Amino acid sequence: MNFQNPLTPFLSRQGFVVLDGGLATELEQRGADIDDELWSARLLLDAPGLIRQLHYDYFAAGADVAISASYQASFPGFSRRGLGRNEAAALLALSVALAQAARDDFWADEANRVGRLRPLVAASIGCYGAFLADGSEYRGDYGLTREELIDWHRPRMAALVASKPDLLACETIPCQVEAEALVALLAEFPPTPAWLSFSCCDESHVCHGEEFATCVALAAASPHVIAVGVNCTPPPFVEPLLRSARPVTDKPLLCYPNSGESWNAAARCWVEGSGLTDFGPPAQLWQAAGGQIIGGCCRTGPDDIRRIRASLENRA
Repeated sequence: MNFQNPLTPFLSRQGFVVLDGGLATELEQRGADIDDELWSARLLLDAPGLIRQLHYDYFAAGADVAISASYQASFPGFSRRGLGRNEAAALLALSVALAQAARDDFWADEANRVGRLRPLVAASIGCYGAFLADGSEYRGDYGLTREELIDWHRPRMAALVASKPDLLACETIPCQVEAEALVALLAEFPPTPAWLSFSCCDESHVCHGEEFATCVALAAASPHVIAVGVNCTPPPFVEPLLRSARPVTDKPLLCYPNSGESWNAAARCWVEGSGLTDFGPPAQLWQAAGGQIIGGCCRTGPDDIRRIRASLENRA
């Protein structure tokens, strides 16, 4: 492949990469209204400045990578809101531009460069289930073929690649067939590097029921995939999942779990009271289990990312 892995300088210098945390749930904590099928993508229309500020805050908290607000953004999703193709493409490009602008703002301050490498921007490629907005990303029961999923993902991937992110984040993938579709589709967009991360239902299976290690091996076999792992999964499952993945690939493993609370899709709310309150000690366990790229997903915020970075730096 004619690209350099953008994560390599971080792994070589630090031994780890810190990802950002939750986007939509943290924006909601800050007062944004995301009660919408577009979720955080709604704010690309309504309040892009809030997204840019949160990206900046994650960089300031220690994130080496920002993930764009395109997880739930798609051409069909914007079409349901009455937006044309050109408008939708502009919003997808905006999701990456906001993260890039926040990164440039952060890096412009020389004080922020001390002990840091220039952060990266990953364009989020959310799963098909995110478009459905019914919790399908935690089930994977789409009923679509590999070819149908390729056709659905292609226009958005093309638009996001055109916005020139550092890499793609294909995330919260709940089933093997969608992983197969994304791996096949990535071959159409060389030389764009990507990671694939799966949503998992227990210590060894993705949400649809396939073996996590099997899905990892499938994804990691692609020369376009530079890292593979798990996200938006309860923290207690992460350590055994990483240990099961290590024997099947030598590519960097990533993990960015949610806080451990569960999503009630029918009521469109999180079940409170079950979340992890300190990501510092678990981050060290995840690193010991093979995780090199670590962050947070839903219901995590800048304080969690700050604790993760401090914990990994202390372990180093």
